[in-house]
Amino acid sequence: MTATTDGSPGALGPRAAAASEPTDTPPAPPPAGGDTSSDAERAAQRSIEYLLSRQDPQGWWKGDLETNVTMDAEDLLLRQFLGIQDEKTTRAAAYFIRGEQREDGTWATFYGGPGELSTTIEAYVALRLAGDRPDDPHMARAADWVRAQGGIAASRVFTRIWLALFGWWKWDDLPELPPELIYLPSWFPLNIYDFGCWARQTIVPLTIVSAKRPVRPAPFALDELHRDARHPNPPVPRAPAASWDGVFQRLDKLLHRYHKVALRPLRRAAMSSAARWIVERQENDGCWGGIQPPAVYSVIALHLLGYDLQHPVMRAGLESLDRFTVWRDDGARMIEACQSPVWDTCLATIALADAGLPADHPALVRAADWMLAEEVVKRGDWAVRKPGLPPGGWAFEFHNDNYPDIDDTAEVILALRRVEHPDPARVEAAIARAGNWTLGMQSKNGAWGAFDADNTSRFPNRLPFCDFGEVIDPPSADVTAHVVEMLAHEGRAHHPRTRRGVEWLLAEQEPNGAWFGRWGVNYVYGTGSVVPALTAAGLPTAHPAIRRAVRWLESVQNDDGGWGEDLRSYRDASAIGHGASTASQTAWALLALLAAGERDGKAVERGIAFLAETQREDGSWDEPYFTGTGFPWDFSINYHLYRQVFPLTALGRYVHGEPFAGRNGG
Repeated sequence: MTATTDGSPGALGPRAAAASEPTDTPPAPPPAGGDTSSDAERAAQRSIEYLLSRQDPQGWWKGDLETNVTMDAEDLLLRQFLGIQDEKTTRAAAYFIRGEQREDGTWATFYGGPGELSTTIEAYVALRLAGDRPDDPHMARAADWVRAQGGIAASRVFTRIWLALFGWWKWDDLPELPPELIYLPSWFPLNIYDFGCWARQTIVPLTIVSAKRPVRPAPFALDELHRDARHPNPPVPRAPAASWDGVFQRLDKLLHRYHKVALRPLRRAAMSSAARWIVERQENDGCWGGIQPPAVYSVIALHLLGYDLQHPVMRAGLESLDRFTVWRDDGARMIEACQSPVWDTCLATIALADAGLPADHPALVRAADWMLAEEVVKRGDWAVRKPGLPPGGWAFEFHNDNYPDIDDTAEVILALRRVEHPDPARVEAAIARAGNWTLGMQSKNGAWGAFDADNTSRFPNRLPFCDFGEVIDPPSADVTAHVVEMLAHEGRAHHPRTRRGVEWLLAEQEPNGAWFGRWGVNYVYGTGSVVPALTAAGLPTAHPAIRRAVRWLESVQNDDGGWGEDLRSYRDASAIGHGASTASQTAWALLALLAAGERDGKAVERGIAFLAETQREDGSWDEPYFTGTGFPWDFSINYHLYRQVFPLTALGRYVHGEPFAGRNGG
């Protein structure tokens, strides 16, 4: 990657360099001979060698998890708030943020995406903290665009909370979030367990921040980001009282009045209870839930309650945030929103095994040992809805015992079944616990969500506070598919819970033949997940649902033989199934087609050729596009290992056939 590294305003930064020179190594020349099987074997072997070279000695894999610059901007704002900023960190973070700026002065939330208002505001403020001046050309372009979009008043609530911490926005002009929320019982509407785990972990500390309403001295004004600095928050008409939006807007008005008259002893007790809830959920590595946003807000909340920076809880929390840092070779500093070692490791294990690596290969055994050591055997928040269910399963991150997830658990089981481990009894015991837990986490409708069962209340999304991304965790086709696939390969294809999952998946198929992708982009991911699950569960490849899926995938294949789907498909129906070809999305389509019995079809041949022809000489693929989903449209992810593990899985299944063939009994 070539880029200037002086960190000066407007200097060519990491993203600009990536856009102009996306690869250090050119793709391998097209294989000679035109024999698709031979090309696939050669590409798979190169990919195996590449992936093996990137395994950690402890047995795990982890690719960078790239999101957007709000992570980096909020890190600088946190340091400013706590008074712990330092020149090296600020300079490196600012260099990364500048490098992500688009030509029109904005910042996007995904590669090639449009400018996004809140992201642009947060990036702009972070660069002001780093010393960039409002009259610098790149800053003036950003401010002009922000004003044209409505200014700070039009940004999301979370952005305005950050600004309120420094007096750039009034706390009275933010939705109220009382800490007494912690006392609502789990059966009461809008209790904290009605929220998805990621939102729950964020909201609880923010109730303390909302009650305390801190303001640190602002180092500068932000008048240039208002349409009218004299009237920064122009009135907005309220929704009709008979509508849900109107009801919750008026509820927020009542909560603002309550803030002024709340009983001080009750409020102090509520904040203490919220703090205890936070501290009890701090992981062994100091983080909360293994994700950056709850950790940031938990640190702020506890600090406001008197925890000094040397307190063990605070010190561990701040140290955990440092572990989300990726220092790039050009001097840029990128913050990961999360880290994905369990997910990456199980997917890498599946890919290597399906590509023909012996089941007792030392790399696979090391991976299995590491995954077994990561098993979660304690009760977490999921037990609020499932109090009698014994624990078992895996989380996504290095440390996250409170929130194992169903998706990882299903894929880890599938990975462990591919390894010939020297202690099979240990493997069987872990799989038995995890399988029982997964069955028990089925929602009432027969499907599975990611972290909780029946987390389907629609009230949280109605709150004025919740204007950014998903805040609930309803069942999804991709997670349900992975569970059904795992259960089928465990010999439970005819188990009543598996059949209910199959019925739900069939009912969720879109008229065009695709399935929605909640955790990957988008219908290509959903379809690539569901078809292998249905065939594993015993649906014949001639089943109408499978045939419709095949026809849809064939209809959206690109001229170059690959598949791609832009994130805009979450908002624009015309973008469904359309986008620049990527290695990961091509692999997802191929996994579905191969499971559907289309190995000798023209679409598969062209897709395999695309993977072989776009592979780099070192066995990897380049993929700047974001194909992972945190919140549909609102928060997108580029998993840097997706471009390696999924193509290898597809190549392996093309060469060696479907895994566990015929093992879909009772």
